[in-house]
Amino acid sequence: MKKILYTIILLLIVASACKQKPKPDIQTEQDNFYIADFNADSAYAYIAQQTAFGPRVPNTPAHKACADYLIGKMQSFSDTLMVQDFTVKAYDGTLLYGKNIIACFHPEQKSRILLGAHWDSRPYADHDPNPANHRTPIDGANDGASGVGVLMEIARQLSIKHPNIGIDIIFFDVEDYGAPQNSEESYQGEFWCLGSQHWAKNQHVRNYNARFGILLDMVGGENAVFTREGTSNFYAPDILNKVWNIATRLGYSAFFKNTETPPITDDHLYINRLTNIPMIDIIEYDASSSTGFNRHWHTLNDNLTNIDKNTLLAVGKVTLTTVYNEK
Repeated sequence: MKKILYTIILLLIVASACKQKPKPDIQTEQDNFYIADFNADSAYAYIAQQTAFGPRVPNTPAHKACADYLIGKMQSFSDTLMVQDFTVKAYDGTLLYGKNIIACFHPEQKSRILLGAHWDSRPYADHDPNPANHRTPIDGANDGASGVGVLMEIARQLSIKHPNIGIDIIFFDVEDYGAPQNSEESYQGEFWCLGSQHWAKNQHVRNYNARFGILLDMVGGENAVFTREGTSNFYAPDILNKVWNIATRLGYSAFFKNTETPPITDDHLYINRLTNIPMIDIIEYDASSSTGFNRHWHTLNDNLTNIDKNTLLAVGKVTLTTVYNEK
């Protein structure tokens, strides 16, 4: 009787197993969805090295030293590297000597994606709670260095596993040299994002075009939330959908929220406005902050101690997975 019972049970198990189809893996050939590798420790180390030079304010020795470092590292990862030297006037008439650093992968490919971040740091901690610090330059670990650090790790990964299409990574300079918040004078003109404005008017390749662009700014804060920022949503809603859907698929919906938030002025504004390349901005939105930015924005607390590897991993993995799944 026991043998018969065991036989019946065994037959039921086999029959049940035959009926159950295996759950499709997220990387099956049928699905054809590739999940990128990304090392958050590596990205963090790149951020640490940038901040070790000191504030990367244009026209300073720290700025030059960091430029040399970035150029050397990106040259080792990319197929070709270009440095776009330029001179611009700041809000107060100061001549600023900038460098846009452009790393290209598969330069022969006509179909391309543009990835960007700004590598300079703010000369003024004009939102610091202590007014005595308002004219002190900041480390800019999050505001600047985090986006660059993530893109450096992406560049390293691209040098290991080549993408299907061309990729251009641009580190824009002189993004953060706008007039101090507490300035008594009024300045007329667009004095933020001067490096991206220059590149948009003087692209490194004649008739340059890209399918789309992704800008990374302030992507290292703990428990950061990235929303559908207004400028991105106006110019590039389809790209927002693409990236946010991938974030959800990878399990990062806690970071990437489907919430619409007000438009901001950042490098992507000028890329969209002047080149017609649809570019989104992955940038933290903090609803509890009066500015909407990370609570350490433009303060002396924007330093390495407030960089979170979990956030770096989420942004890096989502961005690189987006790149690898473009055919």
